[in-house]
This record gives sequence, structure tokens and C-alpha cells, in this order.
Amino acid sequence: MPTAAPATIIDGFSQALTLKKAVSYLRVSTRDQASRGGGDSEGFSIPAQREANRRKASAMGAMVVKEFVDRGASARSANRPELQAMLEYLNEHDIDYVIVHKLDRLARSRADDVAITAAIDASKVRLVSTTESIDESPSGMLLHGIMSSIAEFYSRNLAAEVVKGMSQKARSGGTNGRAPLGYRNHRAIDSEGREVRTVVVDPDRAPLITRAFTEYATGKWTISTLTHHLTLQGLTTLATPKLPSKPISESLLGKILVNPYYKGFVKFQGAYHPGRHQPLIDDQTWDEVQRILAAHAAGERTRRHPHFLKSSLYCGNCGERMLVQMSTAKSGDIYPYFMCAGRHSRRTSCTQKSVLIYEVEKKIAEHYGTVRIEHKVRELVEQAIRTELAAARVTAESQERHIKTERDKLERQRTKLMEAHYAGAVPLELLASEQERITRALKQLDSQSHAATARYDDVDTSLTIALDLLEQCQTTYNAAPEHLKRQLNQALFEKFLVVRSQEGPEQMTITSELRAPFDSIVALARLAAVDAQVDSTGNKKVETSRSLLSRNRVELRGFEPLTFSLRTRRATNCAIAPCPLRSVI
Repeated sequence: MPTAAPATIIDGFSQALTLKKAVSYLRVSTRDQASRGGGDSEGFSIPAQREANRRKASAMGAMVVKEFVDRGASARSANRPELQAMLEYLNEHDIDYVIVHKLDRLARSRADDVAITAAIDASKVRLVSTTESIDESPSGMLLHGIMSSIAEFYSRNLAAEVVKGMSQKARSGGTNGRAPLGYRNHRAIDSEGREVRTVVVDPDRAPLITRAFTEYATGKWTISTLTHHLTLQGLTTLATPKLPSKPISESLLGKILVNPYYKGFVKFQGAYHPGRHQPLIDDQTWDEVQRILAAHAAGERTRRHPHFLKSSLYCGNCGERMLVQMSTAKSGDIYPYFMCAGRHSRRTSCTQKSVLIYEVEKKIAEHYGTVRIEHKVRELVEQAIRTELAAARVTAESQERHIKTERDKLERQRTKLMEAHYAGAVPLELLASEQERITRALKQLDSQSHAATARYDDVDTSLTIALDLLEQCQTTYNAAPEHLKRQLNQALFEKFLVVRSQEGPEQMTITSELRAPFDSIVALARLAAVDAQVDSTGNKKVETSRSLLSRNRVELRGFEPLTFSLRTRRATNCAIAPCPLRSVI
């Protein structure tokens, strides 16, 4: 029998005594696993994997020269920083083994497993599992493939079960994950020793979140200014084990204002479910905030030169807004002007010159006298409108009954839709689209209902307020401070149009476009004033309300209850008496 050559024996003996080098790869799936357990920042899982990998290396006569740890990284993706770093390290160093605790630590996708294994093989490194018998033999490769497929099945099945559980929780009104700012996740133990997780209102932050919505709904704030205001009020984020509490940012406030969770709904995979948590705002406030956000979608900016007429003043030549311009004379004196924005930016060929602000203020005060109505005329107009309102109310009540029937039908559709979805008959995509359709239809019915009934008791009150205001508008305007003058201008007028004659500012004229319902009231008042005649005895002869209505039908547009922004800015301790503005603002 031939014997081995001495050189061969020596080489084999030398290789057996050479210390092998290995790298150890460790991973946990979630950040919770990576941070919990006995105060150890690595948790229990990583140290256990480390110890097992070192024992395996020692048994194979190898030494772990480097360790790669992915904390809180899912194996469903190969784009893990430490995994990629390990593959690069294998290309640059002479390594014999890559040791993992289990194959599912490396990958839970069959495709990723093949790619990662190929990269390890290309570096002429052997993959070793401490708990699974895989090698380069056919049976070892078969076991590797089977274990990889099992890992992928486990991952996908676990993900499906998690989504199923989250979906069921959302359907029942529960909150998945961390509750938004203004709420707190609460854990308690029930009488049977089971852990119960709920969401409770944060007593410190919830009032400030509610204030954020109500303040923004007034229309007086931008996201930037409201963020600063809430910061001064003490609104901060909730501290976490790793991040301290800090003031909210503009982006966070923007996300808060569009989150339906605050009005009592839980959103999951595009569908909305009624939540079990306590809402912080009502539907009316939510709708007003969304309307204002949509109006500000093009961007918000703070006024550089604020003036109570600035948002109401337009150029009578080209229709552009009027801007505030500060001009400095040679003497150093500063003169404030209103200037056409079209001419300033050269967007138009407007030639209208700038006008001094105090001249415009004086002309606007005079213009209020042209829309003021006399008391006798006011009585005739009020009688005419109330006659029309009474007739419209009868029609509206019939329309309201029809709208209620349609609303009940939509609510039944929504209930049946949710039941069908829970039974598995309606897929999530169809549920979301149908919910959106029903929501749009309900909003349209609400709008029709509001226009139909117009809450006539409130309309009656609003009519009295509007007439009082027009009867005393010039006196009220002259006595009001600047911030109330702005509100009066915006309540009564769509815009003021300024036309300056070339001869001088004294030739400047002001025309206006009234808002509803003041445009209808003033139009009727002018008709009534024309028809009021004085006979030879000096007695006024006025047309009856029925005759007035027969020639000029009264439009009810604008007589609905006051807007949210006006209702929430009621003036108190007003020094003007009598002051109809107190009831309007």
C-alpha cells in the first residue's frame, strides 16, 4: 500500500494547525427586540446569537475576527447596512467562514437568499449556521433551499397575519401603532390578568391641539404664525426613550391639521373607520380647517406692510390688487401710498398713479354713506324679505324631507358596505373608493340641506343683524378701531375699486361690490327709495312689499347663518353704541 509523501503530510498537518478566520452576522427584526431586556441596549437576542456563533467558530477551530450587527432590520430586504458592509468586507479580506445563528437571520426571501449566498460563494467563503446542518453536499444544499423557503413562507405568513390583526383592530375602532400628538397609548391589566392597550387623551397637549384647530379655523393664522403661537403656549412633542420632548415644527402642525384621527376616525389602508377614541374637534371645525387649507394650498405669506384696507382694495383701471408702498422724500419723511400691483410688477399696462393712503381712507368712509339705508326704507325691505322667507320655508321643508330620505339611503349603503367588507365580499380598494363616493354624496346632501332649510331661525336673526348694520354702517365704521374696520369691510364688501383722475387725488372715485346678502338688501332698498314719493301734503307714499316683490324677486343667497370665522370673533365690551357689529363679528 503506497504511503503519502512527507511533503503532503506536512502540508495537511500545517493546514490543520492554521487558525481559521470567521465573521459573525447577527440580526434582530424589530427595534423593540433590539432595545428591550434587562437594561441591555442590545436586548436578549443579540447576545444569545453572539455567544452561539462564537461557540460554533471555536468548534470549527476558527476565530471571529469581525462582527456585523443589524439592529431592528427586517430580513425581507437585502438593503441592510451591516449586511452590505459584511459582503464588502469579504471581498477585501481573507475569510474562511460566515457564521449566522439561523438562515432566517440572513434572509427571508428566496431570491435574496440566492443572491446573498452567491456573493458569499464568490468570495470563496463558506456559509455556516449554528443551528442548521448545511454544507456543500447535495443533502446540505437541499436543506439550505428548504430552510430558505420555510423562512420566506414564515415571513410572508407573519406579515399577512400582522396586517389581518391591524385591519381587525382598525375595524373595531382601535389605534394601530403610536397615537398621534394629543393622545397617549395606555397599557393596563384587566381583572383576568390580560394586558389591555387603549388610547387616552393627553391632558397637557389635547387642549392645545383643539386650540390649534379652532384658531386656524378663524382664518387669521398661517401655519408659520400658528406654530409659533402654539410653541409659546407650551405645545411640545411627546418624549421617547431616545428623543427628548421638543417644540412642534410647521410640518408637524400641517400633518395634525389634516389628520382625521382628531375628529374621531381611524385610517387604515385608505379606508376610514369610526374610532373608539375621544375626538378633539367637531365636524364643523374640521370642515372649516380643510377649506382654509385648500384655499392656502398655493402658499401662505405674512404681510410686509399691513393695513386694514389692503385685502379689500383693487385698482379700478385694471382690476389688480392695491399694494402698500412706502416712499421716502428728500427730507427723509415717509409717505404711505396705495399702488396698483399690476403696474408695480408690469403685468399690466395700467397707468393709474399711486394714491396717498389717508386720501383713500377718507373716501372709503364717505362711501359707506352711499350704502346706508334709511329707517323707513329698511322697514319696507324687511317686510318684503320676510314675506319671501316665509314662502321659501314651506318649500324648503319639503326638500328637507326628500334629502333626509336620500341621506338614510346612503347611510344604509355605507353600513352594508362595511358588513360586506368584513365578510370578505368587498376588497379594500373598492371599500375605499365607495366610502369616498358616499362621503361626497353625503356632503352634497348636507350642502343642499343647508341651502334648503338655511336654519330659518338663524336666518331671521341674521337678517335683523344685516339690516341693523346697513342702517348704521357709516356711524359704526367711523367709530370702529382699525381691526374692526377690516372686518366690516370684509363682511359687507367683496372689493373696493379705486379710480384716480389725472387731475388730482380729489378727483378719486370709489366704487364697490357688495357681498351677499347686503347686495340684495341694498338693491331692494334703492328700488324702495325710488318708489317712495311725497304727495302735496308731505306724506310719503311707498309701494307695498307684495308689489316690490312682484317686480324684483328677493334672492335668499347670503342669508344663511354667519360664517364660522365671524361667529367665533364676537366682539365684547364694544365701546360703540348702538353697535350692530357686536352681533356680526
